[in-house]
Amino acid sequence: MDVLAVNNFGDTRSGGLAGPMGLFLIVLMCIATVLLIRNMNKRIRRLPDSFPVAGERERVAEIARLDADLERSGAAAGDDVEADRSVSAGAAEDAEVEGVADGERGSAGEGGTARA
Repeated sequence: MDVLAVNNFGDTRSGGLAGPMGLFLIVLMCIATVLLIRNMNKRIRRLPDSFPVAGERERVAEIARLDADLERSGAAAGDDVEADRSVSAGAAEDAEVEGVADGERGSAGEGGTARA
């Protein structure tokens, strides 16, 4: 009868703590997960509905700085420069157009002979 009562499944004393320790770790990880979820929900609720465009603030500041620079330096000086540019460009364009004879304009536009 001693042969039937022999434990052939190994030493149960050394592995006896594995079950409760595994349960403790699983419960601890579940508690940590619940706390993390609650914390993230609080942070998400504090966020604004929409965020401004990243470059929008810098662009608005640059426009305001340029406007202030224009007001300080005077708008009249800027207008003179632009007027000079447009007059010189227009005069050069008119000189090119006046150099072409009326007959050459029509023949070039109609696919006639090209001028040399």
